[in-house]
Amino acid sequence: MSEFPKKRETKRTVLFNCLKAFFVGGTICLIGQVISTMYIYYFNFTEETAGNPTIATLIFITMILTGLGWYDKLGQFAGAGSAVPVTGFGNSVISSAIEYRTEGLVLGTGSNMLKMAGPVIVFGVFSAFVIVLIKTILVQWGGL
Repeated sequence: MSEFPKKRETKRTVLFNCLKAFFVGGTICLIGQVISTMYIYYFNFTEETAGNPTIATLIFITMILTGLGWYDKLGQFAGAGSAVPVTGFGNSVISSAIEYRTEGLVLGTGSNMLKMAGPVIVFGVFSAFVIVLIKTILVQWGGL
């Protein structure tokens, strides 16, 4: 790389970016914990059953914030901290839907909605399969 781009490149403060990602990601997780606690206390869910409505609520909130353009600003500020898996999934789905809406409802929005989130689903399911397989082998044959 020549000297000119290096001089023009914005200096990145790695420690400050890590701190921003840590606090924003932690705040998103804290909000999820508050939502989960609300489901337990106000809707009689148990700790085991409150997870699914909490995830759905976080995805719904993220989709609304993405539609309003606020989640993108949060992502620009927080970087990886805003990519908490559940909220990142919601953001990627609705971002694709917004991007391709001009191409029509079926061929634009419907067919492109999961383009970015599809690999996350595939690798998430595959990772879960591998983890369960390892656990099953350890418990059944390893005697753990």
